[in-house]
Amino acid sequence: MSEFREARLSKAQILISKGFDPYCENFKVTHSTKYLNDKFSYLKSGEEFDLDVSIAGRVLARRVMGKIAFFSISDQEGSIQLYLEKLIIDSDINNKKLCFEDLKELVDIGDWIGVHGSIKKTNKGELSIKVFRWQMLSKSLQPLPDKWHGLTDIEKRYRQRYLDLIVNPRSKDVLKTRAFCIGLIRRWLDERNFLEIETPILQSEAGGAEARPFITHHNTLDIPLYLRIATELHLKRMVVGGFEKVYELGRIFRNEGISTKHNPEFTSVEIYQAFANYTDMMQLTEELISHAVQTICKTLEINYQGEQINFAQPWEKISMKDSVKKFTGIDFDSFNGDVSKARDTLRKQNVQISSKINTLGRLLNEIFEQKVESNLIQPTFIVDYPIEISPLARRHNNNKDFVQRFELFIAGREIANAFSELIDPLDQRRRLELQQSLRDAGDLEAHCIDEDFLQALEIGMPPTGGLGIGIDRLIMLITNSASIREVIPFPLLKPEHT
Repeated sequence: MSEFREARLSKAQILISKGFDPYCENFKVTHSTKYLNDKFSYLKSGEEFDLDVSIAGRVLARRVMGKIAFFSISDQEGSIQLYLEKLIIDSDINNKKLCFEDLKELVDIGDWIGVHGSIKKTNKGELSIKVFRWQMLSKSLQPLPDKWHGLTDIEKRYRQRYLDLIVNPRSKDVLKTRAFCIGLIRRWLDERNFLEIETPILQSEAGGAEARPFITHHNTLDIPLYLRIATELHLKRMVVGGFEKVYELGRIFRNEGISTKHNPEFTSVEIYQAFANYTDMMQLTEELISHAVQTICKTLEINYQGEQINFAQPWEKISMKDSVKKFTGIDFDSFNGDVSKARDTLRKQNVQISSKINTLGRLLNEIFEQKVESNLIQPTFIVDYPIEISPLARRHNNNKDFVQRFELFIAGREIANAFSELIDPLDQRRRLELQQSLRDAGDLEAHCIDEDFLQALEIGMPPTGGLGIGIDRLIMLITNSASIREVIPFPLLKPEHT
């Protein structure tokens, strides 16, 4: 490796000795590879088109055959072939420029070069740029992975994402789709008069979800601070302040496990609409996600990891209790409030139950998570959640043990979470006090009391529907990616041992 690097450093020095900077300051690009490939695909073999082209890219392949060479370069949009002929490049050698021999001796795979030329389709039908002159833009000192085997080490792909993007076109396509999807969601909300509000990432109280936060310390104020686990409570403050339709699309941080579905740093969009409830947010969810899928995939039926998923509306809606009965045969109404009987029944179904779980609502949630979630392949709204696991949601009108909440499941995983917001400040205080008692007893994911938020509710919050959508998981579906690490440019990884 050191010999390889030394050889390339030597070539950089030769460029300097010839009066050329191996690390150029700028280069004027007039076209992209995609534009040229799309625009001139109609040319016949051997045909040329007189167009002045300036293009830059990384050299991914090179073939030198005497006085002719063929390079392949890539830019953000794709790749294109360069047709390099000694007679053409050296035709005006009195001009200060690099010659064909320099090209042969000094350009390696991995280098960034800029070229000027015209359009030509070779006799073999390959669209190419017929190069008149070239220059080195950035000399690569390290080799790229073998072009035939690519970058197959999964850990290295995520750790050195720049290499992954160079040699795996799919990785670049996935991240381009991610960027497009995020922009699409913002435009969709903006067009419906939602206002994006930036809320603090550093917070004195971590609230808005049941999750363990990351803790840091502010030296000047000498206080502990938390990375936000949700944007909910601050966006609700904005609704109290008079904004009727708000959202934020941004990063969330939770000090939890890592899996194919979880990354401690992830992206979500939270949306709040005054004078709405959870059924209104259900309709919004269907419309937004269907629009994203249709726009990006050009169809409402996609293949995800071998499963055909249909996003055509309406989507199935079923209560948590009924879904448990459907997939396990267990009817929670039959327990008549008997927690011990429910616990024994669940254990017979091989449901793992913590000794701290001592209510029917939490037992219902446990069997749902362990036995039902994985069966929810088609878009399905699970509605009516137990109040014990929903401290910020409005009680159900017909059954005070449940709340007006839904979660959307697709391909066996949660994609969205929404509810009719709890706006009664007294009920909210009682529920947060219960959460605080659980936290004091050692539950690090329980909600803490946020006095300022409770004071805001006492000022008065209108009826409001709230919704959160996991952006990373949505993009996993759209791009047919099995792991969340595929769709996050820089997922969290354990440091390599040195």
